[in-house]
Amino acid sequence: MLGAIIGDIVGSRWEFNPTNDYDFEWLSKENNFTDDTICTIAIADALLHERDFGESIHNWCNRYPHPMGGYGGRFAGWVHSENPVPYNSFGNGSAMRVSPVAHWHDDENLMLDAAAATALPSHNHDEGIKGAQTVALAIFKAMEYNERHYQEAPRHIDEILEECVKFSGYDINMPKSSVLNKFDETCQGTVPVALKIISMATCFEDAVRMAVCLGADADTLGAIVGSIAEAIWGIPMKLHREIETYLPEDMRCVILDFRHARPSSFKPLIDTTYGGNDFSNVSWDILYDMDGKDVYEEEMEKAMSDKEKRRKEMTERGKARNNW
Repeated sequence: MLGAIIGDIVGSRWEFNPTNDYDFEWLSKENNFTDDTICTIAIADALLHERDFGESIHNWCNRYPHPMGGYGGRFAGWVHSENPVPYNSFGNGSAMRVSPVAHWHDDENLMLDAAAATALPSHNHDEGIKGAQTVALAIFKAMEYNERHYQEAPRHIDEILEECVKFSGYDINMPKSSVLNKFDETCQGTVPVALKIISMATCFEDAVRMAVCLGADADTLGAIVGSIAEAIWGIPMKLHREIETYLPEDMRCVILDFRHARPSSFKPLIDTTYGGNDFSNVSWDILYDMDGKDVYEEEMEKAMSDKEKRRKEMTERGKARNNW
């Protein structure tokens, strides 16, 4: 779930001031947690203490009534109501807060039921429920691969996404032009984009950067992408410590308690980038030589041995990314 919190905080600065610069400043004094983090913490806290999800979300949101960016539209009314009831929402709020349940449950069916339950207090529309379940399924499947063998999930991203598409019916092959600089607060407009970004990403930071610089709903897309990316690649320990400086003590306590309850959910960084470098420094050099000649096919021919598998993965992802 920490990946969702990181994606939220990194994207917070750009929610209403969108950027298309991949090399944007990662963290600054202008970043802070938003409602995405508050709701994610609320779900984790509910699991730890066997509380009703709706009660926990309502309590935590009222504990922090004025987060950076505020609460959106009808959800703000839900938060400030003394007797909150579901309002048939299919907003992406259900998808950004669901990640703790994927870390909590070992059984897929129980996990999907819990994912639905996190959406129901407010986002009880079928699309709101499906969005939450799909994100949780991606996280759950990635963790299954990594439990089988260290670093296994990054080599099975296509299979993970195939499971999610089969479950949801989402089309994740949208052209970039259809989502670039488009602020869409719905599950059906956000979750497929998050899955598409995961299909092209090479590490945790790369995935979050791609989400934020799309110029869309930066904090929430960052949170959804970050929650899935964490399960696939892990998070650098330095970033664990750095992001917690943005959080108040009560939130840090929930994270610590959750870590003690589910230690397998907090994995060290899995470095799947080529040569230990990030995408921007390496992959374009793999795709093109100094004269700008397309060397994709040449690189694919080199990727025949086990030693070259990492190069092959980076080249394939670079090709998909270049064509998006």
